[in-house]
Amino acid sequence: MIHLCSRFPLYFVFGNHDADSVPQLQAAATAVGAHCLRWAGEICLAEKKIAVVHGHLSSDTSQLLSRNPDYLFSGHSHVSRDVLAGQTRRINPGALHDAETFSVAVLDLLSDMVEFVTIPS
Repeated sequence: MIHLCSRFPLYFVFGNHDADSVPQLQAAATAVGAHCLRWAGEICLAEKKIAVVHGHLSSDTSQLLSRNPDYLFSGHSHVSRDVLAGQTRRINPGALHDAETFSVAVLDLLSDMVEFVTIPS
């Protein structure tokens, strides 16, 4: 997946099944110019604060939410959703593995529109 997305700026975090693959994931990211945020992180794009976390550790999620990001992307549940929680829009893109439907979320930061795209399995 990292290779397929390499033509776009790519930021990612590790998930709850990635602990044994951290060196390989970091090497793959480096090879395609992706940005690894490790277990949780925040980036700024189009003057928006975007927090990214897998979501299996509530402490990581709470820490990011305390910074009042405009968006928080998280997964773990494998269920797509888009909800407003206080000032933060929380988006779960779904999953590309072990889910009934595979999906990703595409967010247009200028229009504030999110689209969930189903990926054929």
